[in-house]
This record gives sequence, C-alpha cells and structure tokens, in this order.
Amino acid sequence: MGAEEALELLDKLVLDQTGKRLDNVQRDILRYLWEDRRNTYKKIAELCRYTEGHVKAVGAELWRMLSEILGEQVTKSTFHTVVQRFCKSQLSQRTKTILNPALNNGKSQETEEHFVGREREITELNTRVNCGAKIILIQGKGGVGKTTLARKYLKSQGFYLLELWMAQESQNIVTVESVVEEWLRGDFNEEPGKEFGINLERLRRKLRDPNRKIGVLIDNLEPALDQNGCVIPEHRPYVELFRVLADPTVQSLTLITSRERLYESGVDVDCYFLTGLDQSAWQEFFAIRQIQVSATALREMCQAFGGNAKAMKIITGTIRTDFEGNADIYWRENRGNLLIERGLENLVSSQFKRLEQMDKAAYKLLCRLGCYRYQDINHVDISGLQCLLWDVTELQHRRVIKSLFDRLLIECRKGKYWLHPVICAEAIARLKQSGEWEIANRKAAEFWTNSVTTVTEPQNALMALEAYHHYMEIGDFEAAANVIIQRRPNRWDNSLSLGVLFSRLGLLETLIGAIAPLIPHLKSDYHLSVLYNILGRAYHQVSNISAAQTGNISTAIEFHHRACEIATRCNFVQEKISSMFNLGLCYIDLWEVERATHILHSVKNMVIKDDDYYQYVVYCLCCLVYLDSSAGFNQNITPILEEVKKGLSSEKLTSWGRGVSLLFISLTYKNLGMIEAALETCNQAIQHCQHNQFSVLEARATSCLAALYREQGEFTMAISKHQEAIANMNRVADKCNLAKAYYQLGLTYQRIGGTQQSLENFNRAIALFNDMPAPKQVEKVRKAMAK
Repeated sequence: MGAEEALELLDKLVLDQTGKRLDNVQRDILRYLWEDRRNTYKKIAELCRYTEGHVKAVGAELWRMLSEILGEQVTKSTFHTVVQRFCKSQLSQRTKTILNPALNNGKSQETEEHFVGREREITELNTRVNCGAKIILIQGKGGVGKTTLARKYLKSQGFYLLELWMAQESQNIVTVESVVEEWLRGDFNEEPGKEFGINLERLRRKLRDPNRKIGVLIDNLEPALDQNGCVIPEHRPYVELFRVLADPTVQSLTLITSRERLYESGVDVDCYFLTGLDQSAWQEFFAIRQIQVSATALREMCQAFGGNAKAMKIITGTIRTDFEGNADIYWRENRGNLLIERGLENLVSSQFKRLEQMDKAAYKLLCRLGCYRYQDINHVDISGLQCLLWDVTELQHRRVIKSLFDRLLIECRKGKYWLHPVICAEAIARLKQSGEWEIANRKAAEFWTNSVTTVTEPQNALMALEAYHHYMEIGDFEAAANVIIQRRPNRWDNSLSLGVLFSRLGLLETLIGAIAPLIPHLKSDYHLSVLYNILGRAYHQVSNISAAQTGNISTAIEFHHRACEIATRCNFVQEKISSMFNLGLCYIDLWEVERATHILHSVKNMVIKDDDYYQYVVYCLCCLVYLDSSAGFNQNITPILEEVKKGLSSEKLTSWGRGVSLLFISLTYKNLGMIEAALETCNQAIQHCQHNQFSVLEARATSCLAALYREQGEFTMAISKHQEAIANMNRVADKCNLAKAYYQLGLTYQRIGGTQQSLENFNRAIALFNDMPAPKQVEKVRKAMAK
C-alpha cells in the first residue's frame, strides 16, 4: 500500500466517523511518516514550514482519533503497521463477500457489477438533497462515472426518471421545447400545448406533486455551454427549464452531469465535484470480473487513470479478451501508453489505436457509429450496427459487433446499442478524417428510413426524421427535404408526408425546427413549394410558439403565398391547390371573409372537373356554405349541404379533412337555425375526433356544441361545454380558436343577462385576436358587445 492509497483510506474513514476530512497538516504528517517511518516531527516541520510544537500537537490528536476509528492503539511508531493490518482485513472480507453470494444474503452481485464504491458520494448527495438542493451539477472528467452515479442515486432513492441526453456537438442539441413536449406526452400522458411557456408551467405543476418523486437526469451538459459556463445563445430557452427545475416549490430533484460548471446567475445550482473511484472499488470490480492482479499493478493502474470508472471498464475488457485475465501482463505492456495528466481522452484514443491494430473491421464500425446522434432516439438496434458493416460479410457481422462489446467500447442494454459520449466524440473525429463520413451517414439514413414502416406515434415519427439529420450532416439538402416530404403509411390514412404526420402528432416545434434551416439550401422548386406549404400549416396550427420565435397566422400566410407562387410558376397542380386552400383557411380564422371566399371559389373552380382532386371540392364547399350562411346568404345552401354530406364518404378525403368538414357543416346548420341537424353533425365530428385522437379539433367541436346548447336554451349545459372547450384549447394553446371560444361564452352569458361575465369573456377574446392580429374578428366581437 502506497502513501496516497493510505491517505485515501484514512481520509474516507475519518470522513465517515467525524463528517470532516483530514486537513493539510494531518495529511503531511501521515504522508511523510508512511514514506519513511524514521522521519521526526522536527524534520516534517522543516519540510512543510510548520513549527515543531504545532506538528507535535496535531500528531497527538491525530493518533487519538485514529485509535478510536481503527479500534486499537495507534502511535507514531505503530501507525504504519496498524493501517496495513486494518486494510488487509477489510479487503479480505470484501473479496469473500463478492465471490461468495451466500455471504450476501444469497443474492448474486451480477446486476451491480458496473457499480462499485461511491458510498461516500451517495451519502454526500443525500446531505445536499436534505438541505434543500433542487439541482445538483455533478462535475468531473469524462468517464469518471458521473452518469452512472446519477442514475444509481435517483433509482436507489425511488425517483421516477426523466432523462435528457445532450448531443456531443452543439449544433445537434435538440431544442428544449421538443424536450418538454416529449416529457409531457411520454412521461405524464398529457398532450403538450403550442406555447413553450404554457408547457413549462404545466411541467412545473407536475413536479410539484408531493405524491410522485420525479428525478431529472440531464447528461453531458457541456456542449450547451459557452466558455463562460453560460448556455449558448442559440439554446437560451434551456435556462427557463433550469429555472423551473430549481424552483424551491417543486418536489423533484435534478442531477446534471458535465465536465464544466454551469454559471447562470438566475439558476440556483449546487455543484458537486466527482473524483475517481478509490483503489478498493477497483479491487472489487476486478474481483467480480475474475481478473488476476497484484497489489502493485492495481495501485499503479488506479493512480494512472485517476480512478476513472470508464477507463476501469475499458481496460478490464481488454485484459479479459487479449491477456487471458492477467492484469499484470497487460500493465507491463501498456503502462507507458497512458499518462494520468492527459486524462481519459488519451485513454480513449489509445483504445481506438489498439483496436485498429487488433481488429480493423471492429475499428471501422466503432468510428462509423459516431455518425448516429443518440438524441431524440438515443440508441439503435443491432440492424443499425449491421448497416454500417457494408464491407464485411454478413457471416462476420456478429463477430465484429461482439469484438466491440467485449472491449466495452459500445454500450448495450436489452438489445439497444449506443456509444458513451467520450468515445462517440473520438469516433466522430476519426470518421470525419477517414473519408467515410458521407457514406456512413447515407447508410444510417437508409437504416432509419427502412426501420419505420408505419407511423403510429411520436416515437415512430422521430425515428423516421433521424434520416433527415444524417442528410443534413453531409449537406445533401434535397435528400433531407425528401425525408420530410415522403409519404408514409400511418394509423389514419393510406399515406401522408412525414411533415403532415408531425402536425397530426403535435410535434410542431420539431417540424418547424427541421424545415427552417433547410429552406435556404434548397434548389428544387418542388421541394421548396411543398415545404413552404407544410411550414405554413405548422405556423397556422401553432399560433404563437414563444417570444423568441413568433409563429402566427401572418407568418403562415406568407409561407403559403411563397408555396403558391412557386407552384403556379412551375405548374405544380397539387401544391398550388393545397397552398391556396390553406390560405383560405387562414383568412377564415382572420375573418377576412371576402378574401377567403374569393380564394376558396378559385380553388373549387380549378378542381371541379378533375376527379383526382374531388376532396378539395368537398372542403371548399364546406367552407363556402359556412361563410355564406354567416353572412345571411342562404339561397341554395341546403342542396349544397346535401351534396357535401354525400361527398364525406369519398375515400379521397383524409381523416383530418373529414373532421374539419363535419365541423363546418355543423356550424352552417347552426347559422341556418337547423339546430337538430347541427347537433347531429357536431356529435359526429366529436366522435370522429375521439376515434382518431384529434384533440385540437375535438376542442373546436366542443365549443360548437356549447353554442348549440345555447340556441336550445340549455344554458347550464352550454356553459359547462364552453368551459370544457376553453380548458382543452388552453391545454393545446390553440390561440385563434380559444379566442373564438371566449367569444361564444360571452354570447351565452349575454343571452342570460350575465353582463359582467359576458364583458370579461368578450375582452379575453379581443385580447387574443389583437395578438394574432385579427382586426376583423375584433370588430365582430365589438359589434356583439354593443347589442
């Protein structure tokens, strides 16, 4: 046992017993006496520039304290022998417990083989949590075990885990808006809204629940930080998430792992520095893996790698595979290759070089695996590895993969594979230098495309979008656009583009974030026309995303105009029809009735004789009869409505289009005073939305139902349905239709003489319409208020 090892042991024992660490004078006394038992207090005082009397006084108290801790008399002359004897007995007992499951209540240690030591760290984390810490940043070198400790702590304390894996490169970091959306949807079974601020408040309420312990793990934060420890400008909204997580009223605990500290003045973060594992933990790990090792080699390796947990696992894999489990032989051959002051990065680099020499195919695969992002989808299955072995025979695929697994250079759990962030960084650098960056990304893109046969949920859609990211990496922007445009089987209709499916699934932030940076690079007029149209629909649906990125109907109209201009110039009939119709919908929401009517008539006239676009005849007629009936132009509306209702059975209509059409028909019947027909159609719309999980559209239909109850004089039921619709629209942040719902509630209160409630709801509607802005809608509300 060396001096540093002895100091580590005694420091831990003293901390466990007293709650305090050895001070500098105590450490100097112990170190110099361990190195040479002939050293006197006078010599130690001279070496360390203390007075001899001070060293003697500290020494006397030190021996008294150690005697109590070690359970036998300790003096200056017996100190060395007592500590050696104590250490030997502890290691012997620890090894017996590890190798004999019967000594551990009959439980195998296999499930904990990657977690050793850290008892002190867990105790210290507990202390900080008990003192009220809400965010603890675990800071340490790469591979030291930050993430392992964080996961172990959260699971051992019974937390339900929310995880966020930061990208290795800053430009690939997923937006915080998408993260919060996914947490709400995937972990709390709640459909996120369209405004980031609303989603944050919703998350805050979830985290305040005293009956549910939520643990948040944010892994590998440093790519999101600048040189000053602040969140980089393009991802400043993460600060708002941190503020929510640091709120003293939440019941959650957030652990952040990072190599760098976070310095955000508005966020209260408790920083905890994590050092390497001690030698006893390495001894325990080696015993579990049945590695033969001498005390000298063990001590030297642990010191050389700074106790790095990832280094420990990597070298153990190599020892078992290439040195028949003999660590002494491995260390004799490799001790000169790894310098402790150069850190874990050099260890990883040396492992890459060694792998390149030993197994060229496995080395190539490891480098190629650096092309995956490991973010929204943080793993790949075995097919994601095999697709990168294009130059290896299929019979050899498993062997090559096993080679990486045996060396612990790839992480695997339940058939899911990924790279540790430090190894991934090295893989990315080497892949870019190899000349295979482009082909690896193309193969990965093909893998993701082939992996998703049918889109049924957000996870499927996000997997399909991974191909887009690979094409963006290599600058193949047209292929990236095609990923979003390509039509795919899905749970609703025969086939829809991925962009439309993202809208259906409420992944609007992600969709906008993918299309916006792509647009400036595109040369294809067709791709531009389609993507402008999809982008316009997304901005129309999202209403108002955040203060930093405004997404309103005016923006949607601009994009639809661009799509229409390109489609008209290039004679893209489908895109011209679609973009013009979407423009009409925008103007209906703004209550620009003349513009909407003109556009919708133009679309109808374009397609009236073309059966391929019959669905647009139905859509346009539904909108036009609604607009006409709203203006009191009721001539010939009834036969048109009958024609439209027949058209609803056409297979040309999408499920979303059918739902919207039913809603417009119901509103038209209401305008005509045909309340029974309106109720029947409205209930059909609600059932259709519930069947297809169209929560946004269902809320609009519920508002229509409330207005119909008002017309029947069922005011109590009407108010209940108004409030239900408003609550649901608030939940999904459907601003335009929320304003309409407040207007309808105002009309109901006006009808029953509730002047004050009527005024309050009219004013809420006006405020929202002003934000859009929709002056014609404001004018309509003011006219109603004047009655």
